[in-house]
Amino acid sequence: MIRPADLREWRDREVVDEHDRRIGVLEAVYVDTATDLPSMATVRTGLPTRHRLVFVPVAEAVVGPDYVRVPYDRSLVKSAPSIGTDDVLPVEDEEAVFQHYGLRYRPGPDGGRQLARR
Repeated sequence: MIRPADLREWRDREVVDEHDRRIGVLEAVYVDTATDLPSMATVRTGLPTRHRLVFVPVAEAVVGPDYVRVPYDRSLVKSAPSIGTDDVLPVEDEEAVFQHYGLRYRPGPDGGRQLARR
């Protein structure tokens, strides 16, 4: 398992898919509000003048010498729900991120957010 502090150290490193194809650059780590464990990361993709942040689960991510490998195909990740580089994921859009990857969505305590940026 990757601890939140460990994964945050990989900010600005390459994120690759299960076939070692480049997806983008690790931007931020989001933890599950119930467990405080890493749940998702945002990956900066797109052209330099049109960057966006796509979400990808990191529960099964593997850290290499200079990359973070996620067990998803690049096309799946790049088609995931995204936000602008200066935007925040609206709480009402969280469930769509989980559904995109076929993961169960559990709202946080008291019906709040499941994801929190760290």
